[in-house]
Amino acid sequence: MGLSASKRVKTSLVKSSEFDTACDSAFTHCLSLTQHAFDGVLPYQLFTASDHIHHSLLSLPDHRRHSLILKWVPDPPSRAQVDSAFKKVTHDRPKDESSDVIGSTRFKEWAVVLYVDAAVGNAGKAVLSQVPIGIAGIAGIGALTRSRRELIGTAAGAYAVGVATWIYLSLSG
Repeated sequence: MGLSASKRVKTSLVKSSEFDTACDSAFTHCLSLTQHAFDGVLPYQLFTASDHIHHSLLSLPDHRRHSLILKWVPDPPSRAQVDSAFKKVTHDRPKDESSDVIGSTRFKEWAVVLYVDAAVGNAGKAVLSQVPIGIAGIAGIGALTRSRRELIGTAAGAYAVGVATWIYLSLSG
């Protein structure tokens, strides 16, 4: 299927002017909350920034809303997701760079990691919830019609691949 799901989502977000604008707005909002006392965002502000980004993306007019966010991140990321993304972004930073203040470039990197993880995680949950239900339905119909096991297995496999493919393709936004 080509690129991995996370790369598809990342590419979609990085190319999105709406996502870029939402990140800039959240960054500016966080600076204003500290009355520009710092050159960037403080780690404790990231949860608020995440909510601001999410609200900004969902407040756009219908024709400008990012379909990937609408479908796969309908609720703002959790605090645990925010913290996890922050750890991923600061894990490989140079020794001389402080993690106390997050500049605009690292902030955007954090936002991309956060929303990629949230979208891919929710898509994975969708696969895990939809496939077993569909397979159970196929098995039930197969039992009622007394179909051959091979036919039921083939239908279940095709269904699972179809659901996974549909979700994968929807991750490009």
